[in-house]
Amino acid sequence: MRTRKVLVRAASEEFDLYGYDGTSLSRISSVAGMSIGAVTFHFPTKVHLADAVQKEGRSVTLTALERLSAEPMTPLRMVIDLTLELTRLMEQEPSVRATIRLGRERPGTEAWSDAWLPTVRGLLDRAYESGQLRTDALPADVTTLVEHLTSGAEAYLRRRMGSDPAFESAVAQLKRVWHLALVGVSAEGPAVPRQTGPSESPAQAD
Repeated sequence: MRTRKVLVRAASEEFDLYGYDGTSLSRISSVAGMSIGAVTFHFPTKVHLADAVQKEGRSVTLTALERLSAEPMTPLRMVIDLTLELTRLMEQEPSVRATIRLGRERPGTEAWSDAWLPTVRGLLDRAYESGQLRTDALPADVTTLVEHLTSGAEAYLRRRMGSDPAFESAVAQLKRVWHLALVGVSAEGPAVPRQTGPSESPAQAD
């Protein structure tokens, strides 16, 4: 079990940095400090290792969800805290970052968001029913907002990885973005863009 854990950790780091196609068993064996024979004894192919990494990333995520769900808080507050926790996991857990990337690069495998998005939608449905959301803030639309926020947090993390450590943490940045989302940004009231047709670009609509 210890050997498997070391290998999954090494594979997570490699898949996170280089993606599925850019990672090899020989490279993982080098990072883990093991022979290629030791690697293939536990994981015969790269597919098996990638599956194990994605399973680990989802497990870490679901554990965090279970821990948060035990906290006494309103549904909307839980959604916010959940996105902050997901961002913390992206910052600190290579298996989570690797799971996100592998979900994009391995067609037919489960996306990382499938592990937590249903929970978010359920919480937002409850928040809407209890009057925590404005009547025009539909749960489906707020769920889309959450998806964009987490995707943006991942993009920010990938840009700053290996760069100046003085960069603001993604969690702190997301807290400020959530504040803007909750209070709004327009001093003149809501300004809803005119909907464009299927062949009309936003620039043409202006």
